[in-house]
Amino acid sequence: MDEYNFIIRIAISLGLGLLVGLQREYDEQPMAGIRTFGIITLLGSITGLISAHLDSSWTIAGGGLAIAIIFAAANFLNKNNNSIIGVGQTTEVTAISMFFLGAYLVHGNITIGVIIGAVIAILLHAKTILESAIDKMPKKSIHAIMQFVAISLIIFPILPNETYGPYNVINPYNIWTMVVLIVGLSLAGYFLHRWFGKNIGTFGSGILGGLISSTATTVTFSKRTQSSVDSSLLAAFIIVVASSIALIRVLVEVSFITPSNLGTIAPPIIIEFIIMIGLSGYLYYKSKSSKNSTVDLPEPDNPAQLKTAIIFGALYGLITLGVAYAKDIFGESGLYVVSIISGLTDVDAITLSLSNSLNNGEIAETITWKLILLASLANLLFKGGLVIILGTSKLKFYISWIFGISIISGLIIIWLWPETWVL
Repeated sequence: MDEYNFIIRIAISLGLGLLVGLQREYDEQPMAGIRTFGIITLLGSITGLISAHLDSSWTIAGGGLAIAIIFAAANFLNKNNNSIIGVGQTTEVTAISMFFLGAYLVHGNITIGVIIGAVIAILLHAKTILESAIDKMPKKSIHAIMQFVAISLIIFPILPNETYGPYNVINPYNIWTMVVLIVGLSLAGYFLHRWFGKNIGTFGSGILGGLISSTATTVTFSKRTQSSVDSSLLAAFIIVVASSIALIRVLVEVSFITPSNLGTIAPPIIIEFIIMIGLSGYLYYKSKSSKNSTVDLPEPDNPAQLKTAIIFGALYGLITLGVAYAKDIFGESGLYVVSIISGLTDVDAITLSLSNSLNNGEIAETITWKLILLASLANLLFKGGLVIILGTSKLKFYISWIFGISIISGLIIIWLWPETWVL
């Protein structure tokens, strides 16, 4: 390593040590301040240089142990002397971390080192915010986080990445990848509700409903109109907005699975979204004069439950198998039938399955978006049926003609959209 490069790395090491020390000084931590942390990080860099010269990692390990012993001794002496300095862990652990970060910066990636140092400083400074957020977080939310950790970090890595079954399309690893994606999206909507649900407003309620589950939102607000007829117009607005946002959710899923094809898939679906948002705008204008102009979004179920994840995984695998079977027996015409049937109850599974098939070269991108949009239209039809069963006559009236226009518009887009129109 040339001298200039080494000086730059030492300067970065010192800078990060001073940054973290500044935060400890700001937080009034008497155990170690800006000078101490600057020296500790520099010591780490010097130890890393010596270790490289001697070709032995024991030098770094010994230096880290020495830092730990120094802080342990200081805590012991302060405790025996009844000092006001409390016995803690954050400053000590931070000091050891900065020592090893200084050692890493001698020969490691500078960008990674700077990011790690900055994250440590931010975490230290965000103590009050993090503790306040945890204090306000109910046990149900913490349970949801832990369940998502189990789904994504425990179950996911142990699944075999091999294909099984008829048509060789059932891959446990790929299936669970889709499960993690959908649960993650739903969990994001769940926490947005936890944070903003009571203050997000009517339009925000529709957005959250679409992120969490547009079908569940349709059922909930359809039932509510039975006990409050005046809320029918507002319920219709929320249901239409939630169904519109479900189209954006579909595009987010596509962007994760097959981003290179988003330019072909997105435009016609965006046009359908614009049409539906325009129709919801009409409802919003009408609802401004409504007697009931406020709404509370219902408490959503925990989307990270293992049972829910397994059910979605099974549904995704079944639809993947159905797509392969339909294409083999009936050709492309069979895929339209599968899209309609699966889209009635769950658009996510068919969207992910078709996106994967597109990635594997099994279907063309020009037909993929048509199948996804068709599944979304089938889902609108299904939700319209729920409104007819559960809602008031006024809600049925608004949803029938708005969903009717949306479905007809979608079918026209599928029929007339030029294949050359891409982003």
